[in-house]
Amino acid sequence: MRTLGLISFVLLLFGAGCNRQPAVQAKQDSGPIRVKASRVVARQLQRDVESVGTLYPYEEVTISSEIEGRVEQVDADLGDHVNQGQVLVRLSEEEQRYLLAQNEAQLRQSLERLGLRSEQEKVKNIQDTPDVRRAQADLFDAEQRYRRVRDLVAQGIGSRQDLDQAQARFQALQAAYDNTLYQTRDLIQEVERFKAVVALQRKKLRDTSIRAPFAAFVKERQVNVGQYVRPNTPVFILVKTDPIRLRIEVPERMAPWLKNGQVADVSVEAFQDRKFQGKIWRISPTVEQTKRTFVVEALIANADGALKPGSYAKARVRTDKFDTIKLIPVRAVNYVFGSNKAYVIVDNVIEAREVKIGDRFGEDIEIVDGLSVGEQVATTQVARLDTGSRVQVLGDRAEQAAAR
Repeated sequence: MRTLGLISFVLLLFGAGCNRQPAVQAKQDSGPIRVKASRVVARQLQRDVESVGTLYPYEEVTISSEIEGRVEQVDADLGDHVNQGQVLVRLSEEEQRYLLAQNEAQLRQSLERLGLRSEQEKVKNIQDTPDVRRAQADLFDAEQRYRRVRDLVAQGIGSRQDLDQAQARFQALQAAYDNTLYQTRDLIQEVERFKAVVALQRKKLRDTSIRAPFAAFVKERQVNVGQYVRPNTPVFILVKTDPIRLRIEVPERMAPWLKNGQVADVSVEAFQDRKFQGKIWRISPTVEQTKRTFVVEALIANADGALKPGSYAKARVRTDKFDTIKLIPVRAVNYVFGSNKAYVIVDNVIEAREVKIGDRFGEDIEIVDGLSVGEQVATTQVARLDTGSRVQVLGDRAEQAAAR
């Protein structure tokens, strides 16, 4: 009895397993993918160069002290506008005045020895200087005495001893005269050296007032009253922002399109409702090898100071370059695994192609390589498409435009 019960239970389980439905059913084909499409069209367009760059001041300079001294006065601060020649910092000038007085005294002493009355006078003839005139007079007197004694000795009246003394004196004074000429020439050079020293010292006295080299704004103040500065100590950083420079990087292939004088339309994030205009004024003669770009600079009028150095700006330059290019909608391009692809529809079957894209024009994008004019590409569902996908085209933009 127990054996019959076990056999009945096993048969019951086997029958239940046979009547159960399969867990996994075959996936049914959902049919072609419904897509919209557009034709590759050719259009002649004027090229623009677009790039994002940085604004730089027209001029930026670090003002440094040229002498050492203690700061007595600071006449400008951050953001101030300063005019050309305006005093920014005043240093103590007491020491410089004492040095100037000493140098001027030395110069006057040397001028008097040359018989000059002012710094502007120069020695026209060295024979006219006091020392040379005195030496020349002594030499002339000795020469005359020597000749007289010589004549007396020749007549047998004078002594040989007197002749020797007169000759010796004459030769000594002749040497003294030559030495006076050399000393006077050295004195003339010394006067010129003293003039240079005095001029330098007067400059140092003027340098106690540190002035702005051009009209600009104060970017940074780096000195305080009472501070002791030495030569080359920075005291101010000035920037000139009108005009202001925009520096952008442009791909090397666009080099023939750009030239000096072209107008650049500039926009910045801080003034989204305002457009600025500049003109190209500098083009780099070299290409950066790592980026394959070159630098272009544009000058932008900035009288109101709205544009600030360091800001990012976007520039568009209208060029004289006209090209017939191929265009498709931007949405027809799909970026997949490092490449751009477009999906060409041939007899309702997709052929995925890698394309090389160019510039963007509104909702369209330039196709440099990979497609031919007139070919039809899918513009929707591109993420689901691949070579061999079957599609159903819902509309053709070019045909709709022709129908209208």
